[in-house]
Amino acid sequence: MTDLDSDLRTLKERFERDVAAARDERALDHVRVTYLGRTGELTVLRRGIGAIPPAERPNAGKIINVAAGDMEAKLVAAQTTLERAVIEASLGDTIDVTFPGPRARIGSLHPVRSVMADIARYFSRHGFAIVLGPEIETDANNFDALNIPPDHPAREGFDSFYLRPDLLLRTHTSPMQVRAMRTSGPPIAIIVPGKAYRRDAVDARHLYQFHQVEGLMVGRGIHFGHLKGMLTGMMRELFGPAQEIRFRPSFFPFTEPSAEVDVSCPGCRGGGCRTCGGSGWIEIGGSGMVHPNVLRSVGYDPDAVTGWAFGCGLERIAMKKYDVNDIREFIENKPAFLEQLA
Repeated sequence: MTDLDSDLRTLKERFERDVAAARDERALDHVRVTYLGRTGELTVLRRGIGAIPPAERPNAGKIINVAAGDMEAKLVAAQTTLERAVIEASLGDTIDVTFPGPRARIGSLHPVRSVMADIARYFSRHGFAIVLGPEIETDANNFDALNIPPDHPAREGFDSFYLRPDLLLRTHTSPMQVRAMRTSGPPIAIIVPGKAYRRDAVDARHLYQFHQVEGLMVGRGIHFGHLKGMLTGMMRELFGPAQEIRFRPSFFPFTEPSAEVDVSCPGCRGGGCRTCGGSGWIEIGGSGMVHPNVLRSVGYDPDAVTGWAFGCGLERIAMKKYDVNDIREFIENKPAFLEQLA
């Protein structure tokens, strides 16, 4: 025990010198690790208890524990002293009360939210209701009721985020078409803004979480000309009366006939660039006449009523509206970028 007492006395003296020499929290933490850490000097002494006679071990352990407690207390006291010194030093700082204060930062609507509001106003003026739907959807509403059965090849293109076999994060806002038609008979005219999710690789034109606006109109005598007229009017209200728009024949399981809706690229203005993949156009969304199978799935008679639907990506529209070349700008939380667009 005499050797242990001597070792502890020498250790405490060195510890107290090192604590007194520590001038900041980093140095003080270094002292703590050196003496009390997993490989610290006091820990080494504690592990050496097995080498002393068994009768002396309990008392040796008690002495080492008392020393450890004393060291911890001294470290806490030193930490408090350092913190008090920092506070006292700051109290001596002078403040020039005549110096101009920082400019107040005033928030604004996010550009995607602003586009959503513009579209909502346009359709509201034309008698459309604005409805919202859940972001977690059933597999049946997201696919089956929209004429996309489990073995349909188009289903692979959605590459979904499943929460369980029958639930997923919706891949489009189209399931709200099904929900709305099941609760309301024709005629019906709605738009559905909201988020959608797909396992897309993030690049200049794609995000795995994005915003869409869905439109649906069903009634007697509805035809494709009504769809083209409403979408052309929306695009020219958003981008100006001279905006170039095109409808390309396409395929979607839930519409027939179907068309992609494109607007001229903001990055190259039709010349071809990385943003548009060299085509000179940016795909805004898909559209078409509601497939008879979809109408039947919600209890509508496709021989009595017809309808059209569309789904547009709001980020794509915002890219065009604000001349943004990379869709990732909208999610990177850059104040300068958002202030510029505000």
